Amino acid sequence: MVVASKGGSPDHPDWYKNLAGDPEVTIQVKSERIPVRAETARGDERARLWRRMTEVWPAYDEYQKKTDREIPVVVFKRR
Repeated sequence: MVVASKGGSPDHPDWYKNLAGDPEVTIQVKSERIPVRAETARGDERARLWRRMTEVWPAYDEYQKKTDREIPVVVFKRR
């Protein structure tokens, strides 16, 4: 998963907009290339993942306070 924070900017990052337009992508983890579908987490799933991400990077909560938009959490699912 990744967080589309853009440091709390009022607009989503361009890479997130690209994923919204074409969610079937390939990610690379070390030497492994993995075909995935990007999905924006919603509702309870987003809340759960947001808590996990802020444990790793507490500044995400500060970023959220700086913007009116809900910062997306993107989940990659293997195709």
